[in-house]
Amino acid sequence: MMHGDILGERTRLTPDAEALLELKTGQHFSYGELNSRAMKWAGILRHTLSLEKGERLGLLCGNRVEFLDVFFGAIKAGVVVVPLNTHLAARELEEIIRDATVRTLVYDGEFSGIVREMRQQTPVESWVSLDESAVPGDKTADVLLNSDVPPYPFQKIKPDDVCTLLYTSGTTGSPKGVMIPHQMVAWNGYNTVACWQLRSDDVSSIFTPLYHAGGLGAFLIPIFTIGGRIVLHTRFDSEEVWNTIEEGKCTVVLGVPAIWKMLAESPGFEKIDISHIRWLISGGAPLPPSLVELYRKRGLVLRQGYGLTEAGVNCFAMTDRDAWEHPGSIGKPMMFTEAILVTENGEEVEPGEVGELLLRGPHVSAGYWHNPDATAEAYDPAGFFHTGDLAKCDKDGFFYISGRRKEMFISGGVNIYPAEIEAVLTQHPAILDCAVVGVPHEKWGEVGVAFLVFADRMEILPAEMIKWLEKRIARYKVPKHIFILDRLPRTAYGKVLRADLIKWFSKQGG
Repeated sequence: MMHGDILGERTRLTPDAEALLELKTGQHFSYGELNSRAMKWAGILRHTLSLEKGERLGLLCGNRVEFLDVFFGAIKAGVVVVPLNTHLAARELEEIIRDATVRTLVYDGEFSGIVREMRQQTPVESWVSLDESAVPGDKTADVLLNSDVPPYPFQKIKPDDVCTLLYTSGTTGSPKGVMIPHQMVAWNGYNTVACWQLRSDDVSSIFTPLYHAGGLGAFLIPIFTIGGRIVLHTRFDSEEVWNTIEEGKCTVVLGVPAIWKMLAESPGFEKIDISHIRWLISGGAPLPPSLVELYRKRGLVLRQGYGLTEAGVNCFAMTDRDAWEHPGSIGKPMMFTEAILVTENGEEVEPGEVGELLLRGPHVSAGYWHNPDATAEAYDPAGFFHTGDLAKCDKDGFFYISGRRKEMFISGGVNIYPAEIEAVLTQHPAILDCAVVGVPHEKWGEVGVAFLVFADRMEILPAEMIKWLEKRIARYKVPKHIFILDRLPRTAYGKVLRADLIKWFSKQGG
């Protein structure tokens, strides 16, 4: 039976292999040790906290070993775990907790303040702190773990039973709970190992948030599937990441484009020993080809990944040679993944033409929690998930993302894709970060607005930037307005909050 107890299955095969190094504490954990900790938490959830199979458990926790204890414990107990974004405000968390009907909330002591804000308005039966700094009256993990509750072995479940609810970032509206079944968790592990060719001696440094699909799906679940080792950071720090990659002999590492750019500008980029690194991979946003080339000159392979919470975070694969020969490509669909590109009328496009990317396969989620309308809109009767991403496919089968369907704008009757313009902008040495959005215009319908963040001690006048762009892209693609910001508004996982930029533009009288 295919199920999501990856930790338990790996422990059965290699219990003594090292699974995790927690950087903050310096503690090392074998698979057997992590599995025992998870079984203890499974017993607490079922016996002490009286959570039944299918009931929801909220988890508000940063990157620490206890996140894994509770997460895998919930999987063993058949409890649906709801990882919560640690960057959200109390009101936003309350919305998710109510939508998921969370019965118990386990929280990191670091978030005691926000828990106090939520207590009076949030219908949670049990509050459990992982630390001593608990809100008065709440249960604490040390008391629960020192109780006589027996470990709880993995329970039989159906492959399509919901394992976890992962809430989307809500960049285009209220967050929606994506139902991730047990079989999807397992398939993500198996297929990523096979198509990305992970090995049992691979070591991955994780500094992205564990509450996010990317933190869990790349590389935690795949590395645990093959029996490799994770080095867990509490948060991202350029110097710490490079030091850890070198000292920990990390072989495969995931980041987002903004992170890879910051790492490239860090002193460690030119100093560390890279002989043990097999390849790096970027996800979460389009990867500028110029960044691929920058890492190539350093002797490093930087691949472009692609995925969504709703379809598994790993949907495409490429070799090292592919990454160099097809910069800007996300590769080819992973095994047993169907990917087609369609017009607004649902007709497949010709090779080289842009269409919406649709995905079908065992890696696709079960829909949105208690939201049949949103589910029907995104998941069609044939089983394809409509990603909302626009892409094209070349004659050799390599896919390229053109941008989000909702980000595309039409100026003078011509489709314009912000990702294409952003890829060019990032080639300018003065630009550290950038984003392009479409805004209403009386004459052209919509026009482009570019928001730029300069690298340290560098700048260029907007008029000069427009002239620079006119030499590199068609004139109709050149943004009509350029603004300079200190930083771009982004989600915790690096996605630009374009709606915030459009609002900002409107307030300026645009």
